[in-house]
Amino acid sequence: MAANAGMVAGSHKRNEFVMIRQGGEAGPKLLKKFDGQECQICSDTVGLSDTGDLFVACNECAFPVCRACYEYERKEGNKSCPQCKTRYKRHKGSPRVDGDDEEDDVDDLDNEFNYRQGNVKAAHTWQLQGQAEDVDLSSSFRHEPQHRIPYLTSGQQVSGEVPDATPDRHSIRSPSSGYVDPSLPVPVRIVDPSKDLNSYGLSTVDWKERVEGWKLKQDKTIMHVTNKYNDGKGDMEGTGSNGEDLQMVDDALQPLSRIVPIPSNQLNLYRVVIILRLIILCFFFQYRVTHPVHDAYPLWLTSVICEIWFALSWLLDQFPKWYPINRETYLDRLALRYDREGEPSQLAPVDVFVSTVDPLKEPPLITANTVLSILAVDYPVDKVSCYVSDDGSAMLTFEALSETAEFARKWREYEEFKVRINALVAKAQKTPEEGWTMQDGTPWPGNNPRDHPGMIQVFLGHSGGLDTDGNELPRLVYVSREKRPGFQHHKKAGAMNALIRVSAVLTNGAYLLNVDCDHYFNNSKALREAMCFMMDPALGKKTCYVQFPQRFDGIDLHDRYANRNIVFFDINLKGLDGIQGPVYVGTGCCFNRQALYGYDPVLTEADLEPNIVFKSCCGSRKKRKGGNKSYIDNKKRAMMRSESSVPIFNMEDMEEGIEGYEDERSLLMSQRSLEKRFGQSPIFIASTFMEQGGIPPSTDPASLLKEAIHVISCGYEDKTEWGKEIGWIYGSVTEDILTGFKMHARGWISIYCMPPRPAFKGSAPINLSDRLNQVLRWALGSIEILLSRHCPIWYGYNGRLKLLERVAYINTIVYPITSIPLIAYCVLPAICLLTGKFIIPEISNYAGMWFILLFISIFATGILELRWSGVGIEDWWRNEQFWVIGGTSAHLFAVFQGLLKVLAGIDTSFTVTSKSSDDDGDFAELYVFKWTSLLIPPTTVLVINMVGIVAGVSYAVNSGYQSWGPLFGRLFFAFWVIAHLYPFLKGLMGRQNRTPTIVIVWSILLASIFSLLWVHIDPFTSPTQKAAVMGQCGVNC
Repeated sequence: MAANAGMVAGSHKRNEFVMIRQGGEAGPKLLKKFDGQECQICSDTVGLSDTGDLFVACNECAFPVCRACYEYERKEGNKSCPQCKTRYKRHKGSPRVDGDDEEDDVDDLDNEFNYRQGNVKAAHTWQLQGQAEDVDLSSSFRHEPQHRIPYLTSGQQVSGEVPDATPDRHSIRSPSSGYVDPSLPVPVRIVDPSKDLNSYGLSTVDWKERVEGWKLKQDKTIMHVTNKYNDGKGDMEGTGSNGEDLQMVDDALQPLSRIVPIPSNQLNLYRVVIILRLIILCFFFQYRVTHPVHDAYPLWLTSVICEIWFALSWLLDQFPKWYPINRETYLDRLALRYDREGEPSQLAPVDVFVSTVDPLKEPPLITANTVLSILAVDYPVDKVSCYVSDDGSAMLTFEALSETAEFARKWREYEEFKVRINALVAKAQKTPEEGWTMQDGTPWPGNNPRDHPGMIQVFLGHSGGLDTDGNELPRLVYVSREKRPGFQHHKKAGAMNALIRVSAVLTNGAYLLNVDCDHYFNNSKALREAMCFMMDPALGKKTCYVQFPQRFDGIDLHDRYANRNIVFFDINLKGLDGIQGPVYVGTGCCFNRQALYGYDPVLTEADLEPNIVFKSCCGSRKKRKGGNKSYIDNKKRAMMRSESSVPIFNMEDMEEGIEGYEDERSLLMSQRSLEKRFGQSPIFIASTFMEQGGIPPSTDPASLLKEAIHVISCGYEDKTEWGKEIGWIYGSVTEDILTGFKMHARGWISIYCMPPRPAFKGSAPINLSDRLNQVLRWALGSIEILLSRHCPIWYGYNGRLKLLERVAYINTIVYPITSIPLIAYCVLPAICLLTGKFIIPEISNYAGMWFILLFISIFATGILELRWSGVGIEDWWRNEQFWVIGGTSAHLFAVFQGLLKVLAGIDTSFTVTSKSSDDDGDFAELYVFKWTSLLIPPTTVLVINMVGIVAGVSYAVNSGYQSWGPLFGRLFFAFWVIAHLYPFLKGLMGRQNRTPTIVIVWSILLASIFSLLWVHIDPFTSPTQKAAVMGQCGVNC
């Protein structure tokens, strides 16, 4: 599609399609159904193991090799897997060879000395089982092999040369290499149990010659690769420089990433301390519950309830960090496998999404820099497409993007670009009464941001828009979806779903990466880092997304308001990566498009094994055949995609009368069911089956533009599953949590990638009010999920969500509720100082021991956590401080706003976080005071505690205490609260060290009202005591 085709706008509902500025329907990809898995050496069926499962020779890569070839390779060959070069492990029933580990299993030794008898027994077992075991891998049918080479013809003697083969004798191999392409799945076919093993050619001279011929062909392939990279100077020995080339070939077969475990001496001690802390907590609560304070019972009861909730909150936060891991990628292996120099790149196409709403709060210069960083990424230009979603339909954003496209052709840094963008911003400050008009006099279609047609402009593309040196540029597309009154647009989630559809129609990248407009590519190899996981044969088919940590620029040196959020990104997400993967945090995330379409992952037998909890509850599979029905149901559900994800097969490839024809025909989906799921767009529906991405080359560009306008129309999602099961999920302002949760519930895993150089960097609100409003929006989204049907407490128990992953999701939605006990607990010190009461009775030596042990365990847990994660003590302390600041302000407001929104239907306005470039310098935004009601509760807590300290010390000095111990305990309690709120206090004072008058007035007013009510009620004085004081004591005095 030409880059200079001009902007198109229109509305499918109104049957409008216009070309504003001037400068066929694609069928689904048809797949063939695989009948079974064949040995890649002798081309016979792989067969079953002694247990009746599919025989797997190599536990590392599952390279399909039959039992006979496996035994021959162990006995006569190099004893290793032909694909990953890992040494074959000895399977039960196989004869021992030199180098095998010693085993003491009696059954295994019997099989070793009676191997031939065991084979006969196994064959007899297969005959008895018949067709009882049937492995259905319909989820793998969607993968169509790109290249094929002939099999070794069965029954034919081979002397190293491969004869021509018929079309039905092909395997999934690339013609440019002699090994199996690991990026493509291997078809599975179970050996016929009733067929004699000798009919497969096992243990015959012909079979051995075919194996030797296959090995000779492998040697010739390696020789060919060596000669290719060394101008014909290679040799078979692999010495000298040729040895390095052979090593290069071997590296290309290795995994693209690996898990780097945390040192056991750090992790084991950390886990022991967690268990000890849990035990100490039990004894602590046993003491607290059994030793009430009778003269201050309300204070004691309140404190115990708060402490129990804090302990529960700690458990929800702590146990998902039980299995922290690190990961390491191998970009050189990725290049050797998919991006060799001098050959067409086999890297998967990626569509990058950039979302923006308000150009006044999200400066166009920041968005332009983000787009330029995407266009300059280290990735094949024909594999990258950038889509910018302008959900505010602002002409300023459109013109800024036009300037960015022109600048991208030059690739020279110069000040004029910034000047031109800032000039556009200055011009946009005053909107004309008649609305904006374009350069050719045409009215801007998006003058009314709530009522405008869909707009698409392709600025740069693969068929045009070259730079000044004639080099091709990645595609750059401007998109503004249609908006009409009366339609629900679902904010950012709706905009992202519109981008999914329009990108599928125009480019259809196999993977999607979304970033906020202020998050630029800080690492040009970020896409390659993600592909090390997405294109890995072992991980790629079950990975829904790769999440990168967020890193920020422009934050003050001491990170006053914990904007970096280091504890969450470097501790919590590392812990989740060892379970089922990190949660989706809304930006810097690379998605598998198939996962966003609601498909189930391709799971292996190991993924379907019951977890430890299931085994302990339901017993072993071998011992209880009828007690694991839920596991079998989960296995069937995971091995077969849901009805909406069953692939379409080519009817021409099906022959009438052949066996299985009716079964294949039953898998066809009707056009109606597809439209009900994906919407009424044949081109988009066809793209959902092209798992490797791309669009048919014969597609008419004009028809694509018209279809793109159609899929971003406001009524396209009506009566479909968009936002319910497909794409970004609706129902919360924090759509990221819901979207990731739905994928994990289907059984997908996610990956946490932390390259040495941060992949992305963005901006964060360093102003106190902006920061609190940002936290308010996050907390409000959590409350919305808590009160919805997608709440992790009760949703998704029929899926494949792991227990600790569910605990982590529960923690992400219940944490705002902690604000209620937190405020109560922060007010308790002041009450104790004003009344002379305390929440703890007189402490004995035994009780003091548990208090000391509890504090020691808390600090030990934190120190060990910092040790294995590498987080600094200052970052940890800032996180603790802001937990109290946010809990006493934004989280509290979120709880009440969420209840009003869900129960009463009172919606709150969505506020976009301001993203300033801080052109004034010296962190000017840090000291600017912006009034918000969120400042009142924490200020009131500060004032009450300060008043309590003054009152407590004055009372002690005037009256004299029998023991100063209780006073010091109360003072320590109050100073603990003030120390946590100290950054908030500094934020109130600003640069002039003066708290705004309005905040002081409101806080003193609330503190005075609270004090007067307390004196009036006097809850710790009984009626009899009050009567005695007033001189009204009677007989019962």
